[in-house]
Amino acid sequence: MGGAVSAGEDNDELIDNLKEAQYIRTELVEQAFRAIDRADYYLEEFKDNAYKDLAWKHGNIHLSAPCIYSEVMEALDLQPGLSFLNLGSGTGYLSSMVGLILGPFGVNHGVELHSDVIEYAKQKLDFFIKTNDSFDKFEFCEPSFVTGNCLEISPDCTQYDRVYCGAGVQKEHEDYMKNLLKVGGILVMPLEEKLTKITRTGPSAWETKKILAVSFAPLIQPNHADSGKSRLVHLPPVAVRSLQDLARIAIRGTIKKIIHQETMRNGNGLKNPPRFKRRRVRRRRMETIVFLDKEVFASRISSPSDDNNNSDDVEEERHEEEETKPSELKPDPPVNFLREKVLSLPLPDPLKYYLLYYREK
Repeated sequence: MGGAVSAGEDNDELIDNLKEAQYIRTELVEQAFRAIDRADYYLEEFKDNAYKDLAWKHGNIHLSAPCIYSEVMEALDLQPGLSFLNLGSGTGYLSSMVGLILGPFGVNHGVELHSDVIEYAKQKLDFFIKTNDSFDKFEFCEPSFVTGNCLEISPDCTQYDRVYCGAGVQKEHEDYMKNLLKVGGILVMPLEEKLTKITRTGPSAWETKKILAVSFAPLIQPNHADSGKSRLVHLPPVAVRSLQDLARIAIRGTIKKIIHQETMRNGNGLKNPPRFKRRRVRRRRMETIVFLDKEVFASRISSPSDDNNNSDDVEEERHEEEETKPSELKPDPPVNFLREKVLSLPLPDPLKYYLLYYREK
């Protein structure tokens, strides 16, 4: 029983391991994963398990394994300005990472069956916006969540550029899912025990690619026993940004450009803070990831060379540890240059706080 990659000691080490195992392959996806600490989406008493490559479930709250989210993010091929629909949006962890890539002019909608999970997702989203310094490094497309069964979406809803379903889709619902896509759009979903990527290449043309063998809990079928009628799910309207919002986006963007120009002129490019305790991770070929009753099971195929390389790995890890010992002091927290610049502007305090999204220090 276990995940596809080794457990990390913190969020950065988890991402390092996912990169090493080739689950995270692009810079945009890596930036999004590093910006949001997975542990922030766990209940306090379960945070010790946050950096393991395992699914987590508590009541109706559920998070998929990090390696699954990595494959999903890469397969979606996200770009700024696209529209995204998350079916079974859960805690909002995936939707928030997607929002960091979509930017302020994207569309980010989620449908979740359980109202208590929607409330949990909204709390976590508010916590991220108000407290996470990474928020200021991005222009964010804030997710909007609605309660309902994702198999009962109103037929007059808009179509999306990207769609993800986080539960097993039965074959009879494949066309239903496909019809949520615009031409040129990408749908990622578990279909017939495979994480599947479907690209809509024309009004009636599709390309299908099987990504990974998985087993997800199936979609919950609509229950009309009470009224006998379908409860249609109406997705949020595609809202036009207010003039006030557009001004905030433009001002923050201008300040970021000024900061970048100043740092480049001074020879100090804005770099990520140093990370410590970087451990070597040996790659493993993985045949299957199975999500079944609250856990992820992964069957691995070991390479014949693994056993032969064990002594080399131990020696290399010992050498790396010796090299990093002098620098394993805890680094100073990174400076939030955008916050400092906004607070130094000759503006009334309420306007400064508005530019900072009323975020806490």
